[in-house]
Amino acid sequence: MSTVAQGSPWVAVRPDDDVTRLAERVSLAHRSFLEGVDRLPVIRPDGRSVRSVVLDSWRRSRSSGVDPDGFGGAVDLEGLELQRYRAAHPTASIRPVVRKLLVEDAAEAGLLVAISDARGRLLWVEGDPKVKDRAVGMNFVEGSDWSEERVGTNAPGTALALDHSVQIFGAEHFSRAVHEFSCTAAPVHDPLSGKTIGAIDITGGPRVAGPEVLSLIRATVLAVESELRLGLLGAPVRNDSPTAHLRVLGTGRPVLIRGGERIRLSQRHAEILFLLADHPEGLSADHLAMLLDESELDPVTVRAELSRVRKLVGANGFGSRPYRLLMDVETDVTRVRRALARGDAAAALCEYPGPILPRSLAPGIAELRAELHGRLRAALLAAGDRRLLARWTSSVDGRDDIAAWSAYLGSLDRNSSMYAQVEAQLSLLDRKLGI
Repeated sequence: MSTVAQGSPWVAVRPDDDVTRLAERVSLAHRSFLEGVDRLPVIRPDGRSVRSVVLDSWRRSRSSGVDPDGFGGAVDLEGLELQRYRAAHPTASIRPVVRKLLVEDAAEAGLLVAISDARGRLLWVEGDPKVKDRAVGMNFVEGSDWSEERVGTNAPGTALALDHSVQIFGAEHFSRAVHEFSCTAAPVHDPLSGKTIGAIDITGGPRVAGPEVLSLIRATVLAVESELRLGLLGAPVRNDSPTAHLRVLGTGRPVLIRGGERIRLSQRHAEILFLLADHPEGLSADHLAMLLDESELDPVTVRAELSRVRKLVGANGFGSRPYRLLMDVETDVTRVRRALARGDAAAALCEYPGPILPRSLAPGIAELRAELHGRLRAALLAAGDRRLLARWTSSVDGRDDIAAWSAYLGSLDRNSSMYAQVEAQLSLLDRKLGI
């Protein structure tokens, strides 16, 4: 089993800590933070005050508008819908390994083991029946959303937010309803794409926040990711996969995933592929040149780039006269559009890490970027959900959005501490923009 250094910022309780005194200090820090004393000292070698990883999470939780007096995550999936979702989810294949390594012992040790999806929704919660019954009181149940932006600081939600294993001890949880529990969690990644597919969590008493449990969780994640890798190696190879996936949202480098191969794209090749995916009827070299450059690129130059793109996707996946994609390509933009089409603003925002190819100056890309931004913004304003508005106004897209800040202010209780903070930010924007 891997070991964890006792000085690690991810460890909540060290072997030499007085748990009772530590609980008192953390509880005091939590109360001070909620009362507005934001400049708390981060943890020192003597264990006083609060860890920086926790303080940062508290700030994100407050920015997201999480209610510290709430009662855990809302149940997003239940009944037959939950059963179908779990059966199709990639974590279903690792559940037997988790049960063998963690659940069998947890049931006898007064602990719970949970597996979540990448959004933080709990898919399975197993372990001690009595503890499971107590956890119902804070909605720590199968199908509930325990993402950090929904319930605040908690091990599975914060592990997913940071993409790192983490422990949360008692009052380090942002929600007071969870203060009687401690937990340790780590994210699980797809071995091919590297994409986060979920998290594994252990919840129980104070000893769950010790370094040995963090080592146990990390070792379990290594085991289940190896299991996933073996499963993929044993599956039939399909280089002719009918659907490729194109990622163009956010600041990361654009990527095309096809037949299990991850192809990193240049800016120009990503622009071409996305424009062709968005025009399944095809585009002429002249039309594509106009969409790529206001000064209209030489069609000869465009054809040279198209020849390089053909090599990336394969001759069977690319057609000409007009230029078009002969394979199915699903883009991350498509998923946002689908969520907007069904009126699910929360899902649309969850699928939106940022603008379409934000560094692109191509006119065709700029138009599609503005169109998606406008639709998403309109959906969020219409929904009026304070949590969604909190997330939007803390993003690059929404931080200067006067209308969104105004809607966020209108969704808050005038007596809440967040109301004063949002009102102050709105006034600052008014002065900055000269309104």
